[in-house]
Amino acid sequence: MFSKVSGPVRLADRVAAVLSEEIESGRIAEGDKLPTEVELVKQLGVSRTVVREAVSRLRNAGLVEPRQGLGVFVLPRRTRPLDLESEAAATKSKVLQIVEVRRAMEGEAAALAAARATPADIARMRAALDAIDAAVAAGGDGVDEDLSFHQSIAESTGNAVMVSTVRYLGEVARSGIRITRANEARRDDFIEDVRQEHHAILAAVESGDAEAARDAALRHMKHAATRLQDADERFWTETEDVDVVALDGTAP
Repeated sequence: MFSKVSGPVRLADRVAAVLSEEIESGRIAEGDKLPTEVELVKQLGVSRTVVREAVSRLRNAGLVEPRQGLGVFVLPRRTRPLDLESEAAATKSKVLQIVEVRRAMEGEAAALAAARATPADIARMRAALDAIDAAVAAGGDGVDEDLSFHQSIAESTGNAVMVSTVRYLGEVARSGIRITRANEARRDDFIEDVRQEHHAILAAVESGDAEAARDAALRHMKHAATRLQDADERFWTETEDVDVVALDGTAP
């Protein structure tokens, strides 16, 4: 029924995304019982630990309900919490969709920041960019620091709803951002391009030019999408180096 799961993100995210897609598409219908844990382990080629974490994500998203002694069943469709974390982990197309959403949100945030940022706001943005450089130089992925930079722009707008939305979007889309940065880290020219794009946003905000700031943020998101589009297929199919041990002590 299912293909074996691999990719440049956490395996539990991938499994949750596969199962979510089956449910959302109707291939596993409301009221249906999910395959057993043993069946999912065999079909997806992952450990029981990964399957259990993935099912827990589906339960938290309101997609399934465990029933004692019976199994896990698909719940009736209803308005469900926004769950971009598992969605972002699914496929190349899902990650690109996240980038599109961020482009719309962060372009406007940059424009507002250019009109409203204080010297202290500018200092926080600059410190966030320095932190990204330091994280990359130390061999890190810079995801948290990247999120902090974009969050500092949102905070500079003085719009509490904007701040909360950008923070929420960043947290639930963390897997997508991790994938984006993993792709950009593959090449030194990508790393430098991203660095220059970030600094262009800061320069425009600091100058108070709202249109330039919006354009710089939109350009950054557009180029991020292009870099993902141009990534070769191996980037999307190579298995993440995740140390997962099954409950019986065996590797997946």
